[in-house]
Amino acid sequence: MSDQPSEASRPPEQSPQADPQQQPEPQPPAPTAAAAPDPSVKAAAPDPSVKAAAPDQLVKDAAAADAPSRAGTPAAGAGNPWQYGAGAPGARNSTGDGVTARLRPPAPPLIRPAVLWTVLATAVLSALLLGDGLGVNLLIVAVLAALAAFFAARSAGRRLRPWTATWAVGGLALLAVPALRDAGWPTFLAVVSAFALGSLALHGSRSWLGVLIGSLGLFDSVVPGIIWGVRGIRARADGSRARWGAGLRTTAVAAVLLVVFGTLFASADAAFADLLGSLIPDVSLGDGPWRIFLFALGLAGALAAAYAAAAPVRWDGITVSPGKPRGRVEWALPLIVLNLLFAAFIALQLVVLLGGYEKVRAETGLDHAEYARQGFWQLLWATLLTLLVIALALRWAPRGGSRDRTLVRAVLGTLCVLTLVVVASALRRMDLYVDEYGLTRLRISVAAMELWLGVVLVLILAAGVFGARFLPRAIAVSAAAGVLAFGLLSPDGLIAEQNVQRFEARESAGIDIDYLKDLSADAVPALDRLPEPERSCALRIIQREVLHTDTPWYATSWGEARAKEILEKRPVQGDGRDCYRLGTDGVRDGYEPDDDGYDPY
Repeated sequence: MSDQPSEASRPPEQSPQADPQQQPEPQPPAPTAAAAPDPSVKAAAPDPSVKAAAPDQLVKDAAAADAPSRAGTPAAGAGNPWQYGAGAPGARNSTGDGVTARLRPPAPPLIRPAVLWTVLATAVLSALLLGDGLGVNLLIVAVLAALAAFFAARSAGRRLRPWTATWAVGGLALLAVPALRDAGWPTFLAVVSAFALGSLALHGSRSWLGVLIGSLGLFDSVVPGIIWGVRGIRARADGSRARWGAGLRTTAVAAVLLVVFGTLFASADAAFADLLGSLIPDVSLGDGPWRIFLFALGLAGALAAAYAAAAPVRWDGITVSPGKPRGRVEWALPLIVLNLLFAAFIALQLVVLLGGYEKVRAETGLDHAEYARQGFWQLLWATLLTLLVIALALRWAPRGGSRDRTLVRAVLGTLCVLTLVVVASALRRMDLYVDEYGLTRLRISVAAMELWLGVVLVLILAAGVFGARFLPRAIAVSAAAGVLAFGLLSPDGLIAEQNVQRFEARESAGIDIDYLKDLSADAVPALDRLPEPERSCALRIIQREVLHTDTPWYATSWGEARAKEILEKRPVQGDGRDCYRLGTDGVRDGYEPDDDGYDPY
């Protein structure tokens, strides 16, 4: 679990100054190891000088003799990108030939019992807990899978490094979002980001391609992990059948005792029965196929994590050659023109922000909100395209010396600073639009995206000053931190809070009950402050979902539990007919229900 290969899997380094005995003077042509095998040579008595040679030298000689016979295998030179973590030149591993075969170290050792038992526990808990929804159960299963990976890494000789710990802790922290929030969309982002960070913790990538591919690299270990686990079980079962039998008998006896005495105690005391019922998952025969699928998913995922921890693919070995450097004028002139365009646009924005909206309204006929909505999306795309321009400019930047580096930093640094002002202008436009029309999921999402792009620009500026060694990982950390903050801040709660405050400040502006009633249980504390009948109309659907569903404790989020407590103390009022007299904006210009009594609320 480190960013570097272990000593056991690291290829032997070639000394730049070899010993004269290791690199003899040129001799007349003689038969080499690459020639056809000669029986007389094999049968010859060993030379005493060869016996005195060091074991490392024998390994190097054997590798050098075998190298010409392997077509297409990269040489283990100092500038060879495939040498990193790929084992000795020409070495074979259990994954066979292919791209990952050149990047993966030798096969890991036989799977240990601690890894096997942890993997089995992960699979069992996946089947028992994950079938009722997502909550703290996902974090429990992920912790067990992380333990399996930790035990596998220890058995392979890998050490825990700071970046590995950073990725692992960040991934587990992201899984706190499903345990705290009821909204599905921030939970989805958190789970996907947690998977990416977990994969990075197992592979230890640091380059651009390494971070990008390494975040999905766990999929590559699924099939090898299953094969590794099956081989380990077979090897250990053949040598310890008695111990396996004793373990199974012990487990069966313990299960029977728990079932018998647990049933007796539950029938003797109602409080104990309720406690036992809340702790034990409700599993029925009808859920059998779904539970079996979750068991297989947990088993394959835990085995993949353990295998990747023991034999990680070094995705940093995949490199892209830099582009051809351009001349200073050819490279800098288009960027300078772009900087001037940005400066002209920003100058106009400063005039507008300093009170020039009346002039803009006179010339365009747009009010504040329409003016803000018209330009936000264009500025968002301008920010994204600027990051693409910076990436391409760095690829073809001149690299002749210190003057070229100064030119690149000056031109691209200016572009980053100007783009930051564009980001601020876009966020200001979104703020004006939200103040006029209220906050929605789409608006808060794109605003958060624009804010993160600003953080990326700041990191690029810092890399221009302090170096770009940590830039790929820093951007990945910023993305994960943004997703974590987005989930912990409860976007549905923020949306409800902003709309309620706007309604309280300007009741004439109305409130969109038709939109707010579709929010998650995270919005209940804010919506509970609305007056009647707006409150009951906004909370009727949420109350039906929260109070009339029997979700176990491990699949219930803190937001859902808090909403249930609020609605039990103060349930909604009326039968929903008052909601028809409220329009979608909350004002009393709605319509009467049909004669059939259909009530969508």
